[in-house]
Amino acid sequence: MFRSLRAGATLAAGLFAAAAVAAPVSTEELATLCANAEDSAHCGRLVETEQMKRLPHLATRDGLDLKVSLYPSGAVTFTDVEAPVGGRSHSLWDYIGAINAVLLYTTVGDDVTFTLLQRANGRKVELPAEPKVAPDRQHLVTADFCATRCVNELAVWRISSDGVARILFWKPAEAWTDAVATWKSADTIRVDYTPVGAAAPKSLDRRLAAPDWSRAPAR
Repeated sequence: MFRSLRAGATLAAGLFAAAAVAAPVSTEELATLCANAEDSAHCGRLVETEQMKRLPHLATRDGLDLKVSLYPSGAVTFTDVEAPVGGRSHSLWDYIGAINAVLLYTTVGDDVTFTLLQRANGRKVELPAEPKVAPDRQHLVTADFCATRCVNELAVWRISSDGVARILFWKPAEAWTDAVATWKSADTIRVDYTPVGAAAPKSLDRRLAAPDWSRAPAR
């Protein structure tokens, strides 16, 4: 896994370098990188190879071990498990500078999720889809919709020094084949989605103050 950064100036330089060049993989780039991937885990590793070029000093890989540096010091190691059934992999996916967090593409068998690592405290949370950060930098939104292996819900997560926790979720009355959520403003989420059987995608705006959100149990 990743080799840890040196302390002091090297760590600081690594943090700012990551913030300067971090960029999520575009849909077009993902299609190119993973065109010949053997499976989801292999796709994740191909993306990781490209992202490590953009995010030097953030993480290193040594065989099955992926070591991600924390800030201002320390590191967290994720160890892949190779097995015919129940194998697990972790791949560097992105650096989210707005909240100083690293996003890993995680597979368990055929299931795909994302693991968010807060570099300031080393806390981890598993997310069902790639998150988007709110303008206030205190919330995330995820939209995970598909025919199988999805939670099929829109969810809002709170970011704090104690970790990241799901606080709101909402399920539409009709089935969706896919959806992408972004922040229209600090209190409004824009969702672009495709209903099952629809010929074209649709959009809707959901305010955080809407009364029909379900609230997750307090942790």
